Amino acid sequence: MSIRDFLADIEEELIALRRDLHQIPEVGLQLPRTQARILAALEGLPLEITLGRKVSSIVAVLRGTAPGDGERPVVLLRGDMDALPVRELSGEPFAATNGNMHACGHDLHMALLVGAVRALCEHRDRLAGDVIFQFQPGEEGVDGCRYMLEEGLLDVAGRRPVAAWAIHVWSAMDPCGVFSTKPGTVMASSDEFRVKVLGRGGHGSAPQRAADPVAPMAAMISATHDVVTRRFDVFDPVVVTVGRVAAGTAHNVIPEHAEFDGTFRAFSDEARARVADLLPRLFHGIAAAHGVEVDYERVEQYPVTVNDDAETENVARVVADLFGADRHVRWEHPLSAAEDFSRILQAAPGCFIGLSACPPDLNPATAPMNHSAHARFDDRVVADGAALLAELAARRIAPAGR
Repeated sequence: MSIRDFLADIEEELIALRRDLHQIPEVGLQLPRTQARILAALEGLPLEITLGRKVSSIVAVLRGTAPGDGERPVVLLRGDMDALPVRELSGEPFAATNGNMHACGHDLHMALLVGAVRALCEHRDRLAGDVIFQFQPGEEGVDGCRYMLEEGLLDVAGRRPVAAWAIHVWSAMDPCGVFSTKPGTVMASSDEFRVKVLGRGGHGSAPQRAADPVAPMAAMISATHDVVTRRFDVFDPVVVTVGRVAAGTAHNVIPEHAEFDGTFRAFSDEARARVADLLPRLFHGIAAAHGVEVDYERVEQYPVTVNDDAETENVARVVADLFGADRHVRWEHPLSAAEDFSRILQAAPGCFIGLSACPPDLNPATAPMNHSAHARFDDRVVADGAALLAELAARRIAPAGR
């Protein structure tokens, strides 16, 4: 029985698992109920399982049993597990009710990775190497991948991976069931910055007797847009967004301080380094001109996600073999969102793959996008996503001549 046929036979089980997981969304690095449900789904399989020490991660290693020549290669498949602090408004009969939501489709990621695990266990006699399955918490902004790397993820099989793949589902953009890839930069880097402008408070009627922090804060926020448009190439862009602003307690009081937080994103390491250098110099210069001081903090988050060119072409070929060439599209531009799978791709050549799970009754151009409280995902894509991951792994570590 082929991998795809095997997964077709267990499709309903995988969908049931996805819906179970959808109803118990947990946020961040500690996901005890989610971890327990995944461990139950893996019970009885021929796996070497390691649990995270600091986070609720699961790493499972499958040892292939096919004979091979020389050193047996290792490949890695990733599925993220965490949800978002979003109150669900999808209207699904299995919607979550605990104030969190799998609004980014990570419940599908877990289900399809479990499907790939089961398919490869069933076909382990085709594997002349080993597979690492990475079930990761904390992708949504808290860098769960970094914790797993620090705890030895890449060395758990005894040899480092020669290739790595991850699938991410979308609730919009492409028709349901379409896989998408792009060689090179596929997603942006992301960094957070926090700024506190330190002035001297006073009466609103006498600003000359105070050092108003609000006006320089406004100038700083406005200047971030000028930096983007005047200091960076439009073909190597950056995105700077200020998302939180706070100042003052009353309409007639000049506050002691004002503060704002934001993010900057870039599509190359060079642009990321430049914006990281420019922003604090910009803020300090504006502060000096206004006679105030400024505290600046950068919180480094995710690097640029870069797909390997050869692996991207390989994914397109395997999709065409399994499902037909019409099930694959190539993105023209990278996404300005960020992903900590970027850390895996810094260590091993691989590919971050998109898969549309937009329900067929919705228009992909207007359907609620990932992270929306109204986002819906068609879980009929789970078996196909599992089949692609399993085939990518199986073909890479197949015995010579097969």
